[in-house]
Amino acid sequence: MVAVKTVHPPISCSSSGSQCGQLVPVPKIGFVKLPSLSLRLNVGNYARLSLIQATEESTVAMTNGRAAVFSGENPPQMVTNGTAGNIVWHKSSVGKVHRQELLQQKGCVIWITGLSGSGKSTLACALCQALYSRGKLTYILDGDNVRHGLNRDLTFKSEDRAENIRRIGEVAKLFVDAGVICIASVISPYRRDRDACRALLPEGDFIEVFMDVPIEICEARDPKGLYKLARAGKIKGFTGVDDPYEPPLNCELALPPKGNSCASPSDMAETVISYLEEKGYLQA
Repeated sequence: MVAVKTVHPPISCSSSGSQCGQLVPVPKIGFVKLPSLSLRLNVGNYARLSLIQATEESTVAMTNGRAAVFSGENPPQMVTNGTAGNIVWHKSSVGKVHRQELLQQKGCVIWITGLSGSGKSTLACALCQALYSRGKLTYILDGDNVRHGLNRDLTFKSEDRAENIRRIGEVAKLFVDAGVICIASVISPYRRDRDACRALLPEGDFIEVFMDVPIEICEARDPKGLYKLARAGKIKGFTGVDDPYEPPLNCELALPPKGNSCASPSDMAETVISYLEEKGYLQA
């Protein structure tokens, strides 16, 4: 890695439209010292020099042929995260606060958890519609939907269920950083997995909504016929039948039924929206 320190105010430089076959040197800026570098563009090569922005007291780090600009006296150290080594977090000049100001809302995760048939997806859709009518940007991460693509390689074994929730939590974190109100509708039966997703986010940005519906009501509904299959032994490890569901201990909202019936989806959505308004998530 070669690191150099800039000594002048913000500048940007780029190069495009070079003629094929010519030797194109990197433009030299008088107040930025870069290692000598040249680039030969062959016929059919549409490569362009990437835009580089350097600010006063910033550091440009060159590694593996790429340039990055860092703030401060010294470039950050390469780190190892999980199984990936030599990685650095690249920070954008446009951050979460800017995106929230643009959207006039604050990013958060509304994590709807409960048994199959408890009404998680129904609430998620009603909530999405209600917030859309208020001009708020949301996105639903539905437990079944993500298994069509992102998590299509996962089974319903315990370790795969944990990985399923971990991936959804990481995607939800990206939505929050984008300033979007992310609605995650997943059974997520284990507390440790839900708590791990909560830990990814700043305090208050993870809003756990518990669909507190007894299994008797869920099984009577059985909209997908899954309880019937589980009782017949055709589905193994089904939450609530032969695999446990661990209810939240300190959720932000619990939505229990009224007698033998639950509140309407629109009423439950309004309950969640009232919480969002109270906590200031519907304004920047």
